[in-house]
Amino acid sequence: MRSQMLGFVRPYEEANNAKVHVAHYNGGISEIRDQVESANVIWDVVDLTQADSLRACEEGLLENISNIELPDGVDGTPFRDDFVEGALNDCGVGVIVWGTAYAFNSSQFADTPPSTIADFFDTETYPGPRAIRNDPTVIMEWAIMADGVAREDVYPTLETEEGVERALKKMDGIKSGLQIWETGREPVRMLNAGDVAMSSIWATTGATAAQEEGADFTVNMDGRVIELDLFGIPKGSQNKEGAIDFIRFASSSNSLADMVGHLPNGPTRKSSMALLSDDVLARIPNGPAYEDNLYILSDAEWWANNHARLEEAFQSWLVTSERQGAAGSTR
Repeated sequence: MRSQMLGFVRPYEEANNAKVHVAHYNGGISEIRDQVESANVIWDVVDLTQADSLRACEEGLLENISNIELPDGVDGTPFRDDFVEGALNDCGVGVIVWGTAYAFNSSQFADTPPSTIADFFDTETYPGPRAIRNDPTVIMEWAIMADGVAREDVYPTLETEEGVERALKKMDGIKSGLQIWETGREPVRMLNAGDVAMSSIWATTGATAAQEEGADFTVNMDGRVIELDLFGIPKGSQNKEGAIDFIRFASSSNSLADMVGHLPNGPTRKSSMALLSDDVLARIPNGPAYEDNLYILSDAEWWANNHARLEEAFQSWLVTSERQGAAGSTR
């Protein structure tokens, strides 16, 4: 949020002599649905994950902005060619490329650090409890890739019940002592305290926190899952034109580069990359420093259609033959 405030909210206010009121919400589309269905829309622009953007668009909860005209890239690239794959849909304009990676306790693995996503599941070579987010996304892609499935076959494999069972079986290897996290700073605390040996972590949060005093963990980008955030306009916004004007400003090459300079998420425009310093390029999840590492683009449309099914399987896996601990651990 701070990066957006400094990258384009405050500059937009100054350029337009306007005031932008920013509110926090818990993500998802339920609050948007409540506003739209009650005809009491109080938000004009909402920051959504790609999967939520597609779901909300399909449900008719967002304005169709497919004919929006955005500024071309600072290098002259037509805007529709400048945005990364998935950053433009009928109801959304992408602003952030982010990712989930894993981090490991630096002291524990100082001599032989893990290097691949398969190492996350290898508790014999790399002993110690793991932590993952309370969600089937990412961990199930990781499990399938760690079990030898090629990146392009991950989602077709998870489409089948056999594939889901294969992922859960791979995940069984990290179940002992597993910690579950909900918010982005929790893995940082767990790793620094030595509560876990490895944890999934939002790549940007990890890259920033790893530079803090006293940090004792290293982020590994192998196997990272790349996702997008998009801006959308709730259906029935009373300030649709103003919202579109803000999105145009916020999604320009320079605005996105300014935002990334304050927090190393990736920009959704290719032309913004040339405006970033080498230090920033070395830390963003879609930066050139990690081109040779394994990664997968999260299939937001697939997750929009399959999340409920895998969420049920994931939650059942968490409690089967295990007892959920009071602090979020499974014992």
